[in-house]
Amino acid sequence: MPDFLNAILLGIIEGVTEFLPISSTGHLLIAERWLGARSDLFNVVIQAGAILAVTFIYWGRIWELLVNWRRPENRDYLMKLIVAFLITAALGLIVTKMGFKLPDHITPIAWALVIGGVWMLAAERLAARQADRTEVTWRVAILVGLAQIVAGVFPGTSRSAATIFTAMLAGTSNRAAATEFAFLVGIPTMYAASAYELFKQFRHGGAVQEDWTALVIAFVVSTITAFVAVKWLLGYIRSHRFTPFAIYRIVLGAALLLLLPAGG
Repeated sequence: MPDFLNAILLGIIEGVTEFLPISSTGHLLIAERWLGARSDLFNVVIQAGAILAVTFIYWGRIWELLVNWRRPENRDYLMKLIVAFLITAALGLIVTKMGFKLPDHITPIAWALVIGGVWMLAAERLAARQADRTEVTWRVAILVGLAQIVAGVFPGTSRSAATIFTAMLAGTSNRAAATEFAFLVGIPTMYAASAYELFKQFRHGGAVQEDWTALVIAFVVSTITAFVAVKWLLGYIRSHRFTPFAIYRIVLGAALLLLLPAGG
């Protein structure tokens, strides 16, 4: 496949899967098995494209929180976002210092997809039994920060799925409110992770051999695709459950376990 088509396809995969609860890292690792592995710099940059798209979507909410931070409700919400981010950042640095690496094989990703899908079905059912609550409590903020680390350590878990359903089970049972908090926490978290990885790559000369044309194409495609995907998702969850995403995860994970050789 020509390299620019390869870049377009990877950009689409990243854009569609980054904020949908189906695991972008898992899908990229699976795709790169057949399309050819890409550098860490490539994966970080196209991820930044998806983050940029969500920043555009939530810009009004972000601006309102920052400009009117003196309002008690905005200040409280901002503090919870900051605490969730700091928990993730601190634990993320610890995990990085411990030498954590993404798996080379698809088998653990397939299992994470299946287990995560089953967990989503159970969590959705439990959350539906709660009263409809939009408030984000301190317990929700702390647990969402922890959930981001769990998703980072286990590719296939999905950061958005982990954070949204953790928020719903911890007290913010309203799907739209839980999704908004999860996505807003994800913006600084993913910008910070991307900046850290970019710094490492440039510091060690990883950018010198990069195909920047393919990278720019994938970045633009990722940004556009993520914008469309998230806009659709935010409208979808107003009246629908996450059940189809859970079923998709289970089917994909099971197919990978059945079709790939053991340890593949």
